[in-house]
Amino acid sequence: MSTTKFEPTAEQIKEQRLYADMGMTDAEYDLAVEKLGRMPNWTEIGLFSVMWSEHCSYKKSKPVLRKFPTSGPQVLQGPGEGAGIVDIGDEQAVVFKMESHNHPSAIEPYQGAATGVGGIIRDVFSMGARPIAMLNSLRFGELKSARGKYLFEEVVAGIAGYGNCIGIPTVGGEVQFDPCYEGNPLVNAMCVGLIDHKDIQKGVAAGVGNTVMYVGAKTGRDGIHGATFSSEELSEEADEKRSAVQVGDPFMEKLLLEACLEVVKSDALVGIQDMGAAGLTSSSAEMASKAGTGVEMNLDLIPQRETGMTAYEMMLSESQERMLMVVKAGREDEIKVIFDKYDLDAVAVGRVTDDKMLRLIHNGEVVAEVLADALAEDAPVYIMPEAEPAYFAEYQAMENAEPAVTDYKETLSALLQAPTIASKEWVYDQYDYQVRTNTVVAPGSDAAVLRVRGTNKGLAMTTDCNSRYIYLDPTTGGKIAVAEAARNIVASGGKPLAITDCLNFGNPEKPEIFWQIQKSADGIAAACLALDAPVIGGNVSMYNERSGEAVYPTPTIGMVGLVQDLAHVTTQDVKNAGDIVYVIGETKTEFGGSELQKLVEGRIFGQAPTIDLDVEAKHQAQVLEAIQAGVVASAHDVSEGGLAVALVESTFAANGLGIQATLSGSATTALFSESQSRFVITVKPEHKEAFEKIATDATEIGVVTDDAKLTLNGDAGVLVEGSVEEFRSAWKGAIPCLLKSEA
Repeated sequence: MSTTKFEPTAEQIKEQRLYADMGMTDAEYDLAVEKLGRMPNWTEIGLFSVMWSEHCSYKKSKPVLRKFPTSGPQVLQGPGEGAGIVDIGDEQAVVFKMESHNHPSAIEPYQGAATGVGGIIRDVFSMGARPIAMLNSLRFGELKSARGKYLFEEVVAGIAGYGNCIGIPTVGGEVQFDPCYEGNPLVNAMCVGLIDHKDIQKGVAAGVGNTVMYVGAKTGRDGIHGATFSSEELSEEADEKRSAVQVGDPFMEKLLLEACLEVVKSDALVGIQDMGAAGLTSSSAEMASKAGTGVEMNLDLIPQRETGMTAYEMMLSESQERMLMVVKAGREDEIKVIFDKYDLDAVAVGRVTDDKMLRLIHNGEVVAEVLADALAEDAPVYIMPEAEPAYFAEYQAMENAEPAVTDYKETLSALLQAPTIASKEWVYDQYDYQVRTNTVVAPGSDAAVLRVRGTNKGLAMTTDCNSRYIYLDPTTGGKIAVAEAARNIVASGGKPLAITDCLNFGNPEKPEIFWQIQKSADGIAAACLALDAPVIGGNVSMYNERSGEAVYPTPTIGMVGLVQDLAHVTTQDVKNAGDIVYVIGETKTEFGGSELQKLVEGRIFGQAPTIDLDVEAKHQAQVLEAIQAGVVASAHDVSEGGLAVALVESTFAANGLGIQATLSGSATTALFSESQSRFVITVKPEHKEAFEKIATDATEIGVVTDDAKLTLNGDAGVLVEGSVEEFRSAWKGAIPCLLKSEA
């Protein structure tokens, strides 16, 4: 075994505990020694440290992930590959996945967000699918500080810059704002692709003697130890970790995408995987481990953009726009010809072996020799201690009280200006959401819808999570996150198919945080079962803390649904004067974690809204059946801000139309409660009877008017009255106004 003169010896690594700087514990180092049968050298300890990081191994979250339902008749590929795959009929499938790029975005927000987009796109086309849409889920502080505004503006610019350049429309997402995200924003990117069943690929290094090929951009020193960096808390010294943030090139990725989609049509291809977190290390070790083979690579052949790179640097680099392929021996030139056409490197760097080892040769010497399974499968798994936080019992014991409201109109206007509710046009206007001309419903409605080209089908897609509810009650909040995503899909005319998730939490070594993780997973699993939406893949992002302060638990749900006929596509905007307005679902006094509570009290506390999954499933089934029967003019789910916000939002895009409705019971509850399982539906008068026969839980509350006014009456008279335009201008102007204000 050889080390370069610049690298510590195996003895120095042990004596000076240098592995600890890579995030490994003493026990993990001892386990690595046991797996190897000797002390690891510098390159080998690097391999172990990144592959055994939480980001790559899920060593603290694996026991939690086992709770999720992952199979169903629609699932063609569940967790374990680059992305999950769901059947949509006609020998076609939808491929999708969501991943986080939180820590890099906290330090280098533009590149952190951009490379998050690039990485998730590669996960999808590594399966053989053509990416057709991007979505995101973002969390920031409250746009009151210069730093908070900078992070928000740069992250959005990074997402737009990468997505727009590569020519994939960004069609949906969500942005929420709370003080806990001030120093640790969350940047979750989701990619959706289409594939024919016959083109599905997997990341396997199968066939002893086959050739391992490196394709795409050259390897540099950017992103070294990115996976380790993402598996520790951010601190005030975090800016020193800028070298752990990768740099993206969307034009290079566009070439790589087209070349790979051409290659997957060739039977010379055996397996393909993105070089994501842990770069060459994860792709080679995982592909070998999944196939039960070994891989030997000569690192002298790796295309490099910097001189004098060591084996350690090459294996741990997270340079972007790179893939690893296994190709049938003797057919390498067929692959090279395709990549030459796109002016990309495609180099044979190794071969598949029968000894199950990952063996690395550099400068003519073996510099690392480790069992692939030791890296990919044998990371330690921890059952972390958990403890219910003291605040939970305190909040559960609180009564469901109404916040004090005196002026309902003024309060509605203030809620519309809360950045979580306010128009996100400032964000999505920076995205090209019409490129490729398949977008049927653009950002701004409950879910985005894209047509499946060549068919009359559509795909509805959304991202959702109310992290305040999850903080107050993780089990209930986890259920609500899945249910709200499904409501958005259903309100758009789609049947939910499956979910991907991004589980963003604080430090799992803190028992109260691990309790949040466990309980929210229970809630997500229960809702997935109740709504027939299995988990087909996702991502875990732990250690989202800055200087010891954790973000709210934020397990984001990305969901895709099938619109069986584009005629079923439904938006939230009211369509015709005279249409009847209905609400489906019961409104209760539920304000814990609500926008009104935050507005009036300045903090969140108490019980989260309750949810009955049987009722949720029933209401969704009624709405979808009514939409498919052609008797629904518009549909909108009721979420943040309650019924008053849902009603006024339904008028914003409907020029000249308004709503007049009468609500019963306590005015504050009727207007602003955030009770779950509710929809606002409008129906043409001639469809009234047919609609009410299907939607037996619907209550008629009003009518669409032609006066461009919102008039909400209560038991004792008018509660809210105003022009749609005054509410819309408050809603549209809020985020631009916050960004321009002095910090």
